Amino acid sequence: MTLRVKFLLFVVIIHGVLIALAAQVMRADAVLFVATEVVLVVSIILTIQLYRGFVRPFQLIAAGTEAIRAKDFSMKFVPVGQKEMDQLIDVYNHMIDELRQERVTQHEKSYLLERLIQASPAGILLLDFDGRIEAANPAAERCLHLPQAQLLRQLPSELPGEWGPALAALQAGQPQVIQLSGIQTYRAHCSHFLDRGFTRNFIMLEELTQDLIRQEKQAYEKLIRMMSHEINNSIGAINSILQSFSYYTQQLRPDDQTDFSEALEVSINRNTHLANFIANFANLVRLPAPTRRPCDVHDLVRSIHRLMQVQSEKRRITWHWQLAPAPLWVELDCQQIEQAVLNIVKNALESIGEDGSLTIQTTLEPPMLRIEDDGAGIAPEVQRRLFTPFFSTKRDGQGIGLTMIRDILLQHGFTFNLETTPTGTTAFTIWLTPELVKA
Repeated sequence: MTLRVKFLLFVVIIHGVLIALAAQVMRADAVLFVATEVVLVVSIILTIQLYRGFVRPFQLIAAGTEAIRAKDFSMKFVPVGQKEMDQLIDVYNHMIDELRQERVTQHEKSYLLERLIQASPAGILLLDFDGRIEAANPAAERCLHLPQAQLLRQLPSELPGEWGPALAALQAGQPQVIQLSGIQTYRAHCSHFLDRGFTRNFIMLEELTQDLIRQEKQAYEKLIRMMSHEINNSIGAINSILQSFSYYTQQLRPDDQTDFSEALEVSINRNTHLANFIANFANLVRLPAPTRRPCDVHDLVRSIHRLMQVQSEKRRITWHWQLAPAPLWVELDCQQIEQAVLNIVKNALESIGEDGSLTIQTTLEPPMLRIEDDGAGIAPEVQRRLFTPFFSTKRDGQGIGLTMIRDILLQHGFTFNLETTPTGTTAFTIWLTPELVKA
C-alpha cells in the first residue's frame, strides 16, 4: 500500500467519524451541530491543502527519478515558495548540475583517451572479459599486419605466425621482447584496468626495430672505422716493404729466386685480399642517403636478369615472370635498389643451386616486388637471425649482404619480409611505398 493511499484512507476514516458525530448531535444540540459542521469544513480544507503539499514533492521526486533513470540531466525545477519544498528542489537541482558536469567530464576524458589510443604509435589490443580482442588501434594493425576486422573476437594466442605463441606466453606485468624475421623487434606488455568494477586486460605492442637498428649501426660503424683505419695503415706499409724486397730478387741464387718471388706475390695478394675484405665493411658504413628519382622497377629487374642470365642458364635455373600489366614507376634511388635486388637474386640462385626456378612478381596496387625461389627453405633457428650484421650461413660469408639490403630498404622507408612460404618456397617481398601497411 502506497503512502498516498494510506493518507487518503486515514482522511476518509477521520471525516467519516466527524460526519457520524455531527449526525448524532444534529437534533440534540443545534449549536453544537453547527460547530461540528464548521470544524468538518475547516478539516476538509486543511486536508486538501495538506494533500497538495504532500503530493507535490512526491510528483517532483517521481519526475526527477525518471529523468535520472533516463540519464536526462537537463531537467531542473523552479522554487514554489514553500520552504521545505524549495530546499528539496535546491538539493535536486544541485545534484543534477553535479551529475551533468560529471557526465560531460567523463565524455571528454573518454573522447580524449580514444583519440590518444588511435593516434598512439604503440599498438594497443583491448580485450573483453573473455580475453578476446575487442578493439585494436591502427598501430596494432600495422604491427600484426592484419586489419581490425580480422582481429576482433580472436584470442591473442590464435593470431597467425609467431605472434600467437609469443602473446600466449605473455604474463601481466612481465614485458617480453618479440623478434620477427630477424629484423622486426617488438616489446609486448600486458596490463589491466577496471571496467564497471571488473578487471579487463589490454596488450601494448611497442616497436623497437628502428631504435635497435640505430644503436646496432652506431656500434658496428665505430668498430669498422677503427678496424679499417688500423688495418689499412698496416697493409699499406707492409705491401710497400714487400714490394721493395723484389729488388733483392736478382741478388739471390737462381735456385731461390722463384720461391722468393712467389712468396712475395702470395703475401702481397693476401694483404690486398684483406684490404678488399675490410673495404666491403667500410662500404656498408658509408652507405649514402638515397637520391630518389622515378624508376621503372620492371626495367630494373630485367637488367638484373640480363646480368645473371648466363649464370642461370649454366645452372639450369628458369626465370618466371608475373609482372603487372603496366610499368611500375616508383620514386627511389635506382642504383641502391638495383644493388639490393641484385643481392637478393644472388642469394636466391645460391639457395637453388641447380635445376630450379626463380619467380619475379610485381603488383601496382599496392606497389610491390616479390622474388621467390624453390631452393632450400629457411630454418627456424636461422629465421630469427636474418638481417643480423655479420651473421651468415655460408662458409666464407661475411654476413653483410642482408645487412646492406636491410639498410638500403629502411633508408627508402620500404617495408619488406623474407620468409619460407607454406608451399616450401622462399620469398623476399618488398612493398615499394614508404611505411605501407600490409593487410
